[in-house]
Amino acid sequence: MIAGEVSGLAVAGCLFHGFSDASRLAIVQHLALGEHRVVDLIEHLGLAQSTVSKHLACLRDCGLVESRAEGRASVYRLTHPEATMELLSAAERLLGLTGDAVALCPNFGLDHETAGVAKGLEG
Repeated sequence: MIAGEVSGLAVAGCLFHGFSDASRLAIVQHLALGEHRVVDLIEHLGLAQSTVSKHLACLRDCGLVESRAEGRASVYRLTHPEATMELLSAAERLLGLTGDAVALCPNFGLDHETAGVAKGLEG
């Protein structure tokens, strides 16, 4: 690989990191329906305000969402809704093709997350 390819792959890895959290994906799905205030997302997702704000900051820093002021509130929207939804649709198709393999993956699957949570509780 040449240096440009490595750099491009590193940037792609950063993009996918933005989508690597289920809460961030839920926020993206809600924003795909239209603009939302933080308080709306808190209500829809049942998450704490600090959690929603942290995830929105991550998505904003990745260039995936943007906000505008509306009175004292910030209203968030997807920066590139069509491209974002195309990527998520492609991910759904790929997940359908892989069956349970992703969920069963020893490195990143659901059991890995559960084991990490359990390990954190033990320590």
